[in-house]
Amino acid sequence: MKIALIIENSQAAKSEIVHNALKTVAEPLGHTVHHYGMYTPEDKASLTYVMNGILAGILLNSKAADFVVTGCGTGMGAMLACNSMPGVFCGLVIDPTDAFLFGQINDGNAISMPYAKGFGWAAELNLQDVYRKLFEGERGLGYPKERAAIMAKNRGILKDVKAATSKDFLSALKAIDQDLLKSAISGEKFQEFFFANSQDEAISAYLKGVLAA
Repeated sequence: MKIALIIENSQAAKSEIVHNALKTVAEPLGHTVHHYGMYTPEDKASLTYVMNGILAGILLNSKAADFVVTGCGTGMGAMLACNSMPGVFCGLVIDPTDAFLFGQINDGNAISMPYAKGFGWAAELNLQDVYRKLFEGERGLGYPKERAAIMAKNRGILKDVKAATSKDFLSALKAIDQDLLKSAISGEKFQEFFFANSQDEAISAYLKGVLAA
């Protein structure tokens, strides 16, 4: 599985802590981690939590990533921004129990975490435990097990509802502020990782045009 990490500007100083915790857990399980930034607070390309959502939408809809890990100070803003995008199902995850239940019940494709609120002593251990609960086993099995079938049915209904109420993703990209979009995709590693992994030629071609404009 290709996992994308996105860190916004207010929490960029913790980028290395989060990245290392994610790699420590995910890579031995056979997953690939691509860090789309930010890397430091001084990065030229500064990402807001709104941009995190746009990037999550791009990465998941193009299949450049299978799962997105993001967040902000409380985790709530990035979660809302992610869920504003077609095809993105993002949960607010604070602790390992949240991670387990989100993975088993909701089986979404993105999580948002708080990297300021409650981020204290041994925070990196909590991060590792969260990522382990998300990535070490099969997701979507249901909890409790006897409700697995109805949970799977409801996930399908939610996907249908979101598809019905959302624009197709390329139309959404064209409709949002193009300066905001260009800022979101102008990060140091975006082109290197995205264009190598994207499986949607139309999205890739459109974003190349945005970057060239």
